[in-house]
Amino acid sequence: MLSVLSRLIPPPTYLTMPCVGVDISDTSLKYVSFHPSARSGAFHKLKQWGDISIPSGIVNRGQVEDPKHLVGVLKEFKEKTKAEFVRLSLPEERAYLFETEIRQNTPMKEIRGLLEFRLEENVPIPSKDVFFDYMILPEEVKIRTAQVSVVAYAKETIQKYYDACVMADLHPVSFEVEAQAMARAVVPENASGATMLVDFGKTRTGIGIVYHGTLMYTSTIDIGGDQLSQVLRKEFGSDVSEADLTKLKNTVGLVRGVDSPVVRNALISTISVVKDELVTRMQYWHLRNGNSEARRINSIMLCGGSANLKGLPSYLTELLGVPCVRGNVWENTFSLDNIVPPIDKRHSFGYATAIGLALKNSV
Repeated sequence: MLSVLSRLIPPPTYLTMPCVGVDISDTSLKYVSFHPSARSGAFHKLKQWGDISIPSGIVNRGQVEDPKHLVGVLKEFKEKTKAEFVRLSLPEERAYLFETEIRQNTPMKEIRGLLEFRLEENVPIPSKDVFFDYMILPEEVKIRTAQVSVVAYAKETIQKYYDACVMADLHPVSFEVEAQAMARAVVPENASGATMLVDFGKTRTGIGIVYHGTLMYTSTIDIGGDQLSQVLRKEFGSDVSEADLTKLKNTVGLVRGVDSPVVRNALISTISVVKDELVTRMQYWHLRNGNSEARRINSIMLCGGSANLKGLPSYLTELLGVPCVRGNVWENTFSLDNIVPPIDKRHSFGYATAIGLALKNSV
């Protein structure tokens, strides 16, 4: 009834709290927001987007090391956007995910208490020092039990981000694991089986496995675009600019060519390590689920600023035996047949998480 009423008589904007999706990494803050829409199912219209650099040492592997300077970055963001409410990403490196069962028809008021007891079995932090949330998987409801996916963080991790927002005069409405937000942006609503998300960033590669729209597994590889630049500098000299190295990665990359084998040969050793790590995690996921056909990974989606590496999707498809494509970050926002987004395709891959956070407003 409430959803019907909200379509007929949409609530005032100030009550729906239009939020800006804010994705904070070790090196940058990316943000996206959409114009509020009164019509359910309408295309989202991009309102704001941008990228603010974060100097080295402020955030390290997702941990806030210098709260004072992070506040400064958030104040710069607020000055640019005039934002009040934000939805923030949380680093995958700091997340604890596990899956458990609860008795079917357990009262909602009892579920959190039951899950708190199971935190100590699955999270190496005292439950009193943990914030957690959960999602019941409706597609896996059985006669007597229901499957539940749980994500937990140390309170200290979230508190640092929360305090930085408050000191910058921002109101955080929610916090969410990067890969879960990314899934909301790029994974089609009718996707079957499990999807592996590979967030190939500047300093690391995040891995998430999503099943029926819910993040079930996450991991991180300490290899990113910076490592590819380093191996290219060994071949072409330390004085080559980052812009020139990026051009080599995006125009030559892993493509076999008689005229330019040096670039591929330099990159392949590093990329093969990433490939091996993906294989390991795929095998773990399949074994963990008893090689269930329903949960089998049947697609891989690449996002992140380094996903533009030429030839990477075909390389992974060939060696992993699973179709790999660069994700369409606008998949659940609007149709590219009707709208040309103002963010060009090459740069859009880095905005997947921020877009997913902003889309949370309409879910």
